[in-house]
Amino acid sequence: MQIQINTDDNIDQSGAQPEQTEATIRNVLERFADQVTRVEVHLSDENSDKKSGNADIRCLLEVRVEGLQPVAVTDEAATVGQAVDGAARKMRRSLDSTLGKRKNH
Repeated sequence: MQIQINTDDNIDQSGAQPEQTEATIRNVLERFADQVTRVEVHLSDENSDKKSGNADIRCLLEVRVEGLQPVAVTDEAATVGQAVDGAARKMRRSLDSTLGKRKNH
């Protein structure tokens, strides 16, 4: 499973905590590792010009599964770590549903 991390201009690569981000995604999605070819992580600061609000970090995860269209989910949180964890958990539920339906047909 290849993981690519992208950030907007308001989040630098070190702020994206690449090692922690990758570890979280691998941990949460580990049971799909043989089916997922690539995970793209897009991190952005939704209100960097205002610097207020609790959920201003957005994490969009796009997963490529062999033989299927890409699956995407988003989560917003106060920190990069929380946004990544939330998006990874949403992706796990989405893949459970998508791949579960695939096995039933």
